[in-house]
Amino acid sequence: MWVSRMLLLIIASLVAPLAWGQDYPNRPIRLVVAFAPGGVVDTAARVLSSKMTERLGWQFVVDNRTGGNGLIGGNIAAKAVADGHTILLAHTGEFAINQWIFKDVPYDISNDFIPVTMVNDGPMLVVVNSSSPISSFKDFIAAAKAKPGQITYGSPGSGAVNHLAVEWLASAAGLKLVHVPYKGGAPAVTAVAQGDVLITSAGVPGVLPHLQSGRVKVLGVTTARRWDFGRDWAPAAEQGFPGVDASIWTGLFVPKGTPKAVVDTIYREAATTLKRPDVKERFSTLGSEPVSMPPAEFAKKVKQDAERYRKIVQDVGLQAQ
Repeated sequence: MWVSRMLLLIIASLVAPLAWGQDYPNRPIRLVVAFAPGGVVDTAARVLSSKMTERLGWQFVVDNRTGGNGLIGGNIAAKAVADGHTILLAHTGEFAINQWIFKDVPYDISNDFIPVTMVNDGPMLVVVNSSSPISSFKDFIAAAKAKPGQITYGSPGSGAVNHLAVEWLASAAGLKLVHVPYKGGAPAVTAVAQGDVLITSAGVPGVLPHLQSGRVKVLGVTTARRWDFGRDWAPAAEQGFPGVDASIWTGLFVPKGTPKAVVDTIYREAATTLKRPDVKERFSTLGSEPVSMPPAEFAKKVKQDAERYRKIVQDVGLQAQ
């Protein structure tokens, strides 16, 4: 009798995870985005979720929970039921930077989440007002060195990846700039378009409307390599900013405790979707590349980036808030 019960328990333990995967999803999936509509993270969420719905019939509800450089949305997702029906779509700042910038992160990045897969990766554009005489990074360096401590730049807020990218540029070139934080990336780009600040760094989706209207121009990108988007945006590393390599990637994370079968299902279906030519084309028009990787590989990438940005935060002298 005892042996029979043990066999039943073993069989049940093997079958249960399979049942989780086969039954998933059984209701709409809440896709938490910790930033406002229209930005890099929100755009990635809507592209991926719409294409997965198209392929699979899965229903998604994009839930924008803004504030605190992603801390509010991250905390909501961390405390959600771990059954795969709440997924956080986060970006570089939330998992590689916030822990070094903020003293009171309300969740443990390493222990409260399971990385599922990266979704996309893309550069930030460094832009100035179209009427500015500055047309290259070389011009910008010369202007900043001619007026140390007088050149202003905008960012989505202190500690944002965009903020850190400009600080990294300034540190690499020995520049002294004045930081002007705004309540989001869109207001920061608008400030440049209106001439309120000289420069900002932002993801392509937030810049495109102003670029298309002719109100801003691009000096280059904040990465070490060029990107194949049909535009000749020169990397910072080629224009006087050695070593600078800051991109915005987004990725899927689920609360710790989510069954492995569910994690594997989400990864498999997301990766299949991201490989579609129409998805690649859509991301390309928005200035990024779809990138999928297995959970273990993505977890390694997150850890490596966190260590890399820890050193950058120290090098540029940013203080924890």
